[in-house]
Amino acid sequence: MSSALWLAVVISALGTLLIRVVPFLWMQRRLNSEAGINNMPQWLSILGPLMIAAVLGVSIVPVSPSAVSWIATAIGLSVTLWVWSRLRSLGWPVAAGVAVFGIVEVGVALM
Repeated sequence: MSSALWLAVVISALGTLLIRVVPFLWMQRRLNSEAGINNMPQWLSILGPLMIAAVLGVSIVPVSPSAVSWIATAIGLSVTLWVWSRLRSLGWPVAAGVAVFGIVEVGVALM
């Protein structure tokens, strides 16, 4: 690999480490202070759900928008929600949604 690629990998690794470690250290220092968890800012409690919503939003939009991609996405999302409503877990709904999405995409491509 070239040195530019290694540099990009190292910078990405450091960035990933920092976005995980800095909030942890900041909250650890906050919890050890006299104010404790009562002094936690509101934006910190909203950050998690906002990040999940952002990932969901990016995941729902197909890479190459076409009628087939949108239909496969809608069917995969429906199956994911249906399996989640039955099992109330995280793994099986995602696996089912991805499988159905793939089956629809490949099935239409083979036709």
